[in-house]
Amino acid sequence: MNRYFITGIGTDVGKTIVSAVLTEALKADYWKPLQCGISGGTDKDLVSSLISNTTTVCHKEGYCFDEPVSPHLAASLANQKIKLEQMHLPDTNNNLIIEGAGGIMVPLNDSNYVIDLAQEFEADVILVCRNYLGCINHSLLSIDYLVKNNFPIKGLVLVGNFDKAVKLAITNYSELPLLAEIPEMTDISKESIFNQAQKINLSLFED
Repeated sequence: MNRYFITGIGTDVGKTIVSAVLTEALKADYWKPLQCGISGGTDKDLVSSLISNTTTVCHKEGYCFDEPVSPHLAASLANQKIKLEQMHLPDTNNNLIIEGAGGIMVPLNDSNYVIDLAQEFEADVILVCRNYLGCINHSLLSIDYLVKNNFPIKGLVLVGNFDKAVKLAITNYSELPLLAEIPEMTDISKESIFNQAQKINLSLFED
């Protein structure tokens, strides 16, 4: 059983869509330890609605907060405190996609950050980089932090229509495996997620 922690260079970079694509490609289970904001539905509900295979199980969140804000603030507004020792992996023998919240340095409490969940759950990190003005800087800073702090990095996923020069600026610096390139998707559906999943090179996930 392999665990992959899906994190990003910021908020709204496509982590949930990437999680759905990789969950479908690997026929893995899916888990979101922290959900902040539930008025429009949860990421678990969205991923579940996009999966075609019959193997995947989408597990219940560890913490689920009403407000769509940083986890430490969402917990505070709910008169709670996020404690890593109270978060437990789902009971599964399947590969597991674990989706983070926001970027790598989003605080969970006074001393822990989202990326600490990858270490807590002994998961390889997959960093999602979205194409926007400033993405090179955000990508390289995120990669630098992960490398310098010895997080095991499985590779990168690029989301959006990258100019070749922008793509090379990220991939040449990191020298990390490029696991997938997912274009801008106007149609988010079971069919489109399935089609993207078929493009994943599964050999990159073999140990």
